[in-house]
Amino acid sequence: MYEVIIDKFLNGLLGLDPVSRLYETLNFFIYDSIKILFLLFFMIAFIGFFRTFVSQQKVRKWLVGKKKGVGNVLASIFGTVTPFCSCSSIPLFLSFLKAGIPLGITFSFLITSPLVNEYLVVLMLGFFGWKITLAYIASGILVGVVSGLILGKMKLEKHLVKEFVISKNNSQEEKSVVGFKNRLYFGLDEAWSIVRKLWAWILFGVGIGAVIHNYVPSELIQSWIGAGGIFTVPLATILGVPLYGGCAAIVPIAVVLFQKGIPLGTVLAFMMAISALSFPEAVILRRAMKLKLIAIFFGVVTVAIILIGYLFNVLQMFLV
Repeated sequence: MYEVIIDKFLNGLLGLDPVSRLYETLNFFIYDSIKILFLLFFMIAFIGFFRTFVSQQKVRKWLVGKKKGVGNVLASIFGTVTPFCSCSSIPLFLSFLKAGIPLGITFSFLITSPLVNEYLVVLMLGFFGWKITLAYIASGILVGVVSGLILGKMKLEKHLVKEFVISKNNSQEEKSVVGFKNRLYFGLDEAWSIVRKLWAWILFGVGIGAVIHNYVPSELIQSWIGAGGIFTVPLATILGVPLYGGCAAIVPIAVVLFQKGIPLGTVLAFMMAISALSFPEAVILRRAMKLKLIAIFFGVVTVAIILIGYLFNVLQMFLV
């Protein structure tokens, strides 16, 4: 519905040409800003409401104390069934941190959630077929688990913002909330508190993404990737990191690149980088992390995606 309102504002009130880049950029900016802000608010409110029913001790017990890596696998699998983009998965990531769940395990969720979701899987089945789709799902989970294990081993908790510093006693600090109205108020209050601190940064991040999305032609990206030779996978991944877009936009671009002869692993690395890492995500993560931790997180995931890309290029003959 609000797409119509945006169109009337840009086309009717401002008189912008619907096929102009300025129109498309502003449309992208307004649409995605509203979408992300509303998603964030309602996701945080819902998670806050839901958290009053499920104690943090139970969440910790489910994810912590398992054999090495099991918590990461569980978090990654949970990430595959949550239909979140890189920005809207952050509220649950923050909730995990507040529950005292180890950083590496929370990262496994944060990485896998946008990489593998229902919308992307359905689109990939239609465009790429079941073999490539299943391989993509498996690789998405693998990237989440391995990256989470590496980040967990690096002992990076000191780079969290003080509010989110993980302690074994975190889960004992929660207050009991009873009654539907109190639970609802708790969720809404938490959502308002977080979004109020982030809205300006979100608008800034989406603005950068909108400019890149509409002023960097896909043909130019295609020519850059195609000219990379042996370095096409890291080049495609690095190009994908600053780009920002939804599944509906990412998959068709990936299909075009593949049809133009770009190797499968290179195409999937490009798609993974756009899905899992984005400028708006980095901006929102600043709420909980210091810049050094954000840089390390992006770096580790980027390297993991590059390695997966090379692997898929080797296996392409078995998947196509």
